[in-house]
Amino acid sequence: MSDCIFCKLASGEFPTTKLYEDDDILVFNDLHPVAPVHFLVVPKPHIESLAHAEVQHQALLGKLMLVAARVAAEQGLSDGFRTIINTGAGGGQSVFHLHLHVIGGAPLPTKITELSTH
Repeated sequence: MSDCIFCKLASGEFPTTKLYEDDDILVFNDLHPVAPVHFLVVPKPHIESLAHAEVQHQALLGKLMLVAARVAAEQGLSDGFRTIINTGAGGGQSVFHLHLHVIGGAPLPTKITELSTH
C-alpha cells in the first residue's frame, strides 16, 4: 500500500532502528512509548487489521506472537509484558496496518482504558 507508513518502514523506504527483522516481520520501538519498553511487531505484508486477516495469514499471525515473545525477552522483560492489538477505529487503531504493541518494564495499568496506544 503506497501511503502506509508501516509498509514504507518494512520496505526500507523510511529508516528505523530495527530490534528484529526477517522476510516476514519488522520490529521497532514505538515513537510514543507508554512504558520503558514499548515496541511494535509488524508483518511486512499489508494486512489492514486483525479483522482483515484470513486463513492464509494463520502462520504469519502465529509467528508475530512468537517474535513478540522473543524480542520481549531480549529487551529484558523477564517479569512479563503486555501485548495489544488495536483493531479498527473503534478499537483504537490509528495506523491501519496490523501490528502488535508489546509494552513492559514498569508496573502497567490494570484497566485497559488507562492505556493510550495507537
